Amino acid sequence: MGFEGRTRIAVIIAAFAWLTPQAAHAANGAYAVDAADISEVGSCKVESWMSAASNTDFSAVANPSCVVNPFMPVELSLNTNRARSDGEWSTTLSPKAKSNFVPTGIGRWGLSAYAGGAFDAATGENLSAFAVIPATYRLSETMRVNLNGGWLWDRTVDRHYVTYGIGFDWKFTDTLQWTIEAFGQAGASETPSVVHPRFQTGVRYRPNDIFSVDVIYGRNITGENANWITLGTTIRFPVPGGQPDHRRSGHL
Repeated sequence: MGFEGRTRIAVIIAAFAWLTPQAAHAANGAYAVDAADISEVGSCKVESWMSAASNTDFSAVANPSCVVNPFMPVELSLNTNRARSDGEWSTTLSPKAKSNFVPTGIGRWGLSAYAGGAFDAATGENLSAFAVIPATYRLSETMRVNLNGGWLWDRTVDRHYVTYGIGFDWKFTDTLQWTIEAFGQAGASETPSVVHPRFQTGVRYRPNDIFSVDVIYGRNITGENANWITLGTTIRFPVPGGQPDHRRSGHL
């Protein structure tokens, strides 16, 4: 796919984000705690993952994204989630826009912000809106700590939550990365598990700049007190003539 084609995709995603009052959950692929980095302008990727829970809940996600520069670099994405919860199937679309304000670096904090929302693909109902500030501190070229703080409005029950997350990434070989994270939301809820802490840990195998695969174990990741197994992949489309993504083999 050429640069013009990827730009068209980004424009379509931007249109969804502008027209859709916004939603829910977002992250670094299937992980919930996001890093402050964004990719190079003009680059695109398609993240996808399937998650299965011990209580038979299920989720299949496709999340294409591109980085454009209308006035500053902005990563635009559109998360499509086909899910089963308590035996009921649903499809949600979640547009998101993210921008980095302070670049990350070894021994210092990087800072970004993103916002978005979700709506029901079948009914058009606006489900939620969210805004998050990710901060990343790089301990070395192969280790980093990610902190997230934000706000979530669950429009289905008209409740507001404070969201939080902390994660640690360690690239322990040129091709393998380990991630552990805890995250959740705080606020009033009639269902205790909705505000219980959530947890994930997994390993990413990235043999080259283009492709990676994740295997992840999670607990209570959608607020249902179940165990989850997730298999995810990412396919990246580098910028023609540009430098490789700085998060290449050997670097986060």
